[in-house]
Amino acid sequence: MPSARSFTRAELESFRDREVPDLLPGPDGPALRLLFVGINPGLWTAATQTHFAHPGNRFYPALLRAGVIERPIDPAAGMTEDDRDHLRARGIGITNVVRRATAKASELTAEEYRAGGVQLVETVRRARPRVVAVAGITAYRAAFGLPKAVPGRQPEPMADAELWVVPNPSGLNAHETVASLAEAYATPARAAGVLTG
Repeated sequence: MPSARSFTRAELESFRDREVPDLLPGPDGPALRLLFVGINPGLWTAATQTHFAHPGNRFYPALLRAGVIERPIDPAAGMTEDDRDHLRARGIGITNVVRRATAKASELTAEEYRAGGVQLVETVRRARPRVVAVAGITAYRAAFGLPKAVPGRQPEPMADAELWVVPNPSGLNAHETVASLAEAYATPARAAGVLTG
């Protein structure tokens, strides 16, 4: 496991506008069952090239509590290849609506969200997950021009994948806890066949 690290504000700022590669199975790997979709990379995520990497983010603790992953993943210093392989072996992938890293999601433009929505549909069409889970209702509404969309399973699929909108795990989403996020993430994981029972 990589050692924990920290970044100065200047170091983090140097990663502004960088992209983070999607975490997807290779052509010979297990089938993609569940694709999680973040809003866009934060600066810490860009610095470590690891999705949901900020130390205050509850994504991986919530996945562990829900049983979606079977061992802890601490991404703050950068995810290991073993961590990535564990997610792929479970049929889990990760991408973002918008690829550009920013300090805050509020820095993104309406045009970026709309273009990201189009790109996301293409990613889903190509990767063919069973279920897509977008982490953030505001981003989903902005990307797809659906201002009245509500969290949960969406009435229309995305490129033949069952579509869910789940809470964003950022520490800024203060009314959510690891326990509530775990419950929210377990439901699409069951639909995808990652969890049973």
